[in-house]
Amino acid sequence: MTITTEQWIELDGAQGEGGGQILRSALTLSMITGIPFRMTRIRARRSKPGLLRQHLTAVQAAQAICDANVTGAAISSGELHFRPGRIKGGDYQFAIGTAGSCTLVLQTVLPALWFADVASSLSVSGGTHNPMAPPADFLIRAWLPLVQRMGANCSLHLKRHGFFPAGGGEVTAQITPCQALSPLQLTERGTSRQLQAEAIIAGVPYSVAQRELDRVKAQMSYVDTKVRDAGGREGPGNALLITVMHDEVVEVFTGFGEKGVSAEKVANQAAEAARHYIASGVAVGEHLADQLVLPMALAGGGSFTTHVQSSHLTTNLSVIEKFLPVETNMTQCDNGTWLVTIS
Repeated sequence: MTITTEQWIELDGAQGEGGGQILRSALTLSMITGIPFRMTRIRARRSKPGLLRQHLTAVQAAQAICDANVTGAAISSGELHFRPGRIKGGDYQFAIGTAGSCTLVLQTVLPALWFADVASSLSVSGGTHNPMAPPADFLIRAWLPLVQRMGANCSLHLKRHGFFPAGGGEVTAQITPCQALSPLQLTERGTSRQLQAEAIIAGVPYSVAQRELDRVKAQMSYVDTKVRDAGGREGPGNALLITVMHDEVVEVFTGFGEKGVSAEKVANQAAEAARHYIASGVAVGEHLADQLVLPMALAGGGSFTTHVQSSHLTTNLSVIEKFLPVETNMTQCDNGTWLVTIS
């Protein structure tokens, strides 16, 4: 799938949502297409602009996987030049060293390894359950089954939980290369199968989990509940997962426990997001939407319905169109939801 070119793509890291997603998508697409890029004003819209530890780890992981020539790969750097080489399968281990998100690093390099020369194993250590990033359970339950339906031959395993601020978690992946991905049409979610709320505790009193689940049950009476005790060695930490299962898609909504935030407030946040998604009737929630468009574009097409036109989604579509010969479109439906198409 590699396209040989000497043309450099110029990217402004302050465009759109102005965060790390622009960098991660550019790294993924550059590795796969062979097109180099220069990015300025990296994460310019964030309170701490430039490369943080998790972003630098994503750059270093991409560099290792495709023998890239890179300049600007340093903490706080606001500019990066990335010239990819050939993607190489193999055994890779990357440590963020903080509670920075394992899942975002994984999502940066996994698509490239789908098209590598040989099978790969991948381990990323850092944060697995922290705010501002999809938790490992989201990737495993919601994102992974859909990319597998598209033809990606990979599996994910949560080996150890890592919560903010300590980190220390680990997610592993096994990847077998595929020849190509197939388009996915996801405009209907299908018949409802199950609604589950799961409270994760690690070095946190059991009563916190019970209070979260009691609050969810008060708002979603048909929900199944369970507690996952990860043990004190993987904490302290707490997260609440609400998993909404339909025939065609699984969605996961998360609330994160924090010091000074009540268990009831954590549950309210997750339950509100889940209820909003259920009531909308769309197939794909806000966060899954911006994470599906890149594999769909690599497949050459696809579509889905969603209920939010987020800045992450529109920014990701803009970056994709710079690297791939695809056309993306967002059409608002009569009921206020959105149809996203890639062709």
